[in-house]
Amino acid sequence: MSDARDIDPYDADRPLLMRCSCGRHGSAAEHAADDASTELRRRSETADFEADSNAFVEATLVKALFPQDAVRRRFLRAVGKGTAMAAIASVLPIAPLQALAQAAAVPEKKDLKIGFIPITCATPLIMAHPLGFYSKQGLNVQVVKTAGWALIRDKMLNKEYDATHFLSPMPLAISMGVGSNATPMNVATIQNTNGQAITLHVKHKDRRDPKDWKGFKFAVPFEYSMHNFLLRYYVAEAGLDPDRDIQIRVVPPPEMVANLRAGNIDGYLGPDPFNQRAVFEEVGFLHLLTKDLWNGHPCCAFGTSTEFIQQNPNTFAALYRAVLTAAAMARKPENRELIAKVISPQAYLNQPETVVAQVLTGRFADGLGNVRNVPDRADFDPIPWQSMAVWMLTQMKRWGYVKGDVNYRQIAEKVFLLTDARKTMKQLDQKVPDGAYPKFTIMGKVFDPEQPEPYLGSFAIKRT
Repeated sequence: MSDARDIDPYDADRPLLMRCSCGRHGSAAEHAADDASTELRRRSETADFEADSNAFVEATLVKALFPQDAVRRRFLRAVGKGTAMAAIASVLPIAPLQALAQAAAVPEKKDLKIGFIPITCATPLIMAHPLGFYSKQGLNVQVVKTAGWALIRDKMLNKEYDATHFLSPMPLAISMGVGSNATPMNVATIQNTNGQAITLHVKHKDRRDPKDWKGFKFAVPFEYSMHNFLLRYYVAEAGLDPDRDIQIRVVPPPEMVANLRAGNIDGYLGPDPFNQRAVFEEVGFLHLLTKDLWNGHPCCAFGTSTEFIQQNPNTFAALYRAVLTAAAMARKPENRELIAKVISPQAYLNQPETVVAQVLTGRFADGLGNVRNVPDRADFDPIPWQSMAVWMLTQMKRWGYVKGDVNYRQIAEKVFLLTDARKTMKQLDQKVPDGAYPKFTIMGKVFDPEQPEPYLGSFAIKRT
């Protein structure tokens, strides 16, 4: 917001510009965002950051192929770096590894529209725009603020957007034809990990036990979302049936705080900054951070259609580099306060900078009288582990969104863009790793992606 002195109608010594005092910006916040963008661009152009960024992109891909570090080391010792790079490049479903990390081929399509929902989950995708990461890759990108997830889905299906900010389960659902016509989609990177919370109305400060939530009304941003699946998981572990004991309704994230204030809902499992905004507005408190349910869980993703990748491989590689470069910068704690300034203005999140900064830095008021320090409240680890996709599919089946047999691994590998090196490693007589399927722990329970059906069968409350 502008300083009141900048718009004082009774100050005889100032023109009534209704602008920032410098005369170039619409508000003091826009001025601060411009300064922050300049500083972050300067940091991004240093030799050290460029080297770190290139290494980050390449390491991200190699880590995706070899989740077990011991296997990666054995493979490299056996074949050498040059052969390994050639082998990995031969099985990646995108441009060669070196091209992804460094030199770029000419994009087939330069003018692009990318959709996003105004939430902190989209930080890498958003900040790549004002920091010039897209233009540096030869792309003219328009990032388009979008009202809700159903509209994101429809605009991708209608090819109005070239790529988009997705909820990470959405490409799985769209590819399977669940909730829409079946259209192959791909997750290129996870946009964020953690970064969500369960927020309750202030009137429920004495009802913190989910066993007491029977009859509560909750909001989630979309059916095919980690928010929906994590909320269902949480209340079911407390013995409540999410379809019978509580109500879950879809509410676009920007409308969640208003619905909480109006009493239309008792709480929500939603994305930031709207959890922190409810605290800021003194209408809600943070019941828990979703990292306390599953630390490192995925939330949103960056992706596009399989058709777009096939028709525009160089463009896709350029987008991939730009978003991963932004993720590399966003992961560094020393950049978070500046990033908050960059993405807070009206064109992006349209939120008070202090709210966004609390989310990104992890130092925040919880609405219960505490100031907490949780540096990994939000993170931006970009690797779309295929075991994450398998977990999402188990929950889609658990709650009746998909019926019958599910080929978990096949769907995960088609949609989440991680390939493994099995084919090439067999040719080189190397021990073949299982691929990108690490185990995860959700609310103290280990999820083994190699055993999805036994895992699904272990739950007392389910629809299947």
